[in-house]
Amino acid sequence: MAHELELKISPDKAFDESYIYAQCARTLQLSEGDIEAITFLKRSIDARKKPVIYILRVKVFVKGEAIDPEEKGFELHQQALKKRIGVVGFGPAGMFAALQLLEMGYQPVVFERGKMVKERRRDLAQLNKELLVNPESNYCFGEGGAGTYSDGKLYTRSKKRGDIRKVLKTFVDHGAHPDIMVNAHPHIGTNKLPGIIENIRETLLAFGAEIRFNSRVSDFVIENQTIKAVEINDKEQIPVEAVILATGHSARDIFELLVRKNIYTEAKPFALGVRIEHPQTLIDSIQYGVAERGEYLPPASYSLVTQAAGNGVFSFCMCPGGIIAPAETGPGEVVVNGWSPSKRNGKFANSGMVVTVNPEHWLKAYGSGPLAALAFQKTVEQKAYAAFNSIKAPAQRMDDFIQKRLSADLPECSYLPGVGSADLHQILPRFIGTSLSEGMTHFGKSMRGYRSNDALLVGVESRTSSPVRIPRDRETLRHSEISNLFPCGEGAGYAGGIVSAALDGIACATAAAGL
Repeated sequence: MAHELELKISPDKAFDESYIYAQCARTLQLSEGDIEAITFLKRSIDARKKPVIYILRVKVFVKGEAIDPEEKGFELHQQALKKRIGVVGFGPAGMFAALQLLEMGYQPVVFERGKMVKERRRDLAQLNKELLVNPESNYCFGEGGAGTYSDGKLYTRSKKRGDIRKVLKTFVDHGAHPDIMVNAHPHIGTNKLPGIIENIRETLLAFGAEIRFNSRVSDFVIENQTIKAVEINDKEQIPVEAVILATGHSARDIFELLVRKNIYTEAKPFALGVRIEHPQTLIDSIQYGVAERGEYLPPASYSLVTQAAGNGVFSFCMCPGGIIAPAETGPGEVVVNGWSPSKRNGKFANSGMVVTVNPEHWLKAYGSGPLAALAFQKTVEQKAYAAFNSIKAPAQRMDDFIQKRLSADLPECSYLPGVGSADLHQILPRFIGTSLSEGMTHFGKSMRGYRSNDALLVGVESRTSSPVRIPRDRETLRHSEISNLFPCGEGAGYAGGIVSAALDGIACATAAAGL
């Protein structure tokens, strides 16, 4: 029987396999020659005490013991495919729904409004350099969805929603580093993800999926509370036997379409705030307690949460060594997000710092309709744009924001379209500004050095999750009114990241195939 061990190892030895073998042999009172193999189960960093250590969980196989078989992602083979199921959106939810359908012998027909990843890059360059947004191809829309060009973090708390390791192994099978199967906070990197997404697309096509790019869903043909066909680009109608709706959190026209078609939707809580950027060296020194982290420790991250002014305040999508990116999907709005390359070797650390927005915050101004929270979200994004009539982002030094004074100058910032000094309290709703000020003051006490006027707040971080939920039955995952509609992923209000969206895609595909 294999032995599971937990080892505490200094950073300089944490990736030295010969040293790890020796430690395992000593712990089990064996010679190294008695060990057949070691499987790494988990690798994490413990920075609570100094010096910082790595904690490794490993499985040790002694000579003569059977080694665990290699884990598998999707098991696909050439076969005659059964009914055609529409998948709207080619982000992680739609992509993994399509893989699951193929594994079960059904043909996915994927409708993606945006472009393939290589073509999408040109639109991102135009956005960053010419400040022009293509509403069909941007950081949110296109092959791979928002995750492709916004970091590729694979950490999730959704431990009971499905086979997380199957999702991770699928990424490894298509080019991701095997370390994502082991690291406590796995991450692929924006520079690596496009190639992996292309490889997944080629797998889907090779086994019979149909993928239509530049295909914006403009209508659903509905008869007797059943979708009969999907209309794309206001003209072509494609018959389908079910629809998995996996459009992501920013497909506002889809939400509006559902309301026009009297398909029940509802406003839901979300979060809104700013992106905050520190020098990475400052975050490293705070977290690791050393002037320089050295070559054996990765750029440090953080996760912060508190209650302030009666509202939840928390960090979101923390990007060590990353950059702040423009994430708007239409004209007249400013939205920021963050991402990191695979090495996380940039000189800045950025994170969303956001406040929970609940019905009490939007009811008075926007009512209780299904798009009320969306209207709240839009208004703040438009105010951010109005600061400079451009996607140049309003920004303010942290301490200046807390003290409610305009920043006389701004530090260097990674946001390529540029930033300008602005009073963020005039852009953000009052409760958000107050909650952020109190929250950051609290974080500055619990994380010494975090409150710094070298830190820059950039607005606005507003697409943390969907402001709309498309209700579905808990057991069948079908919409409450449309018998063959399966709301899926972040856009439907049922996921919050790449892995959780992928798991939801797998679940919805399984449900749709069972019709």
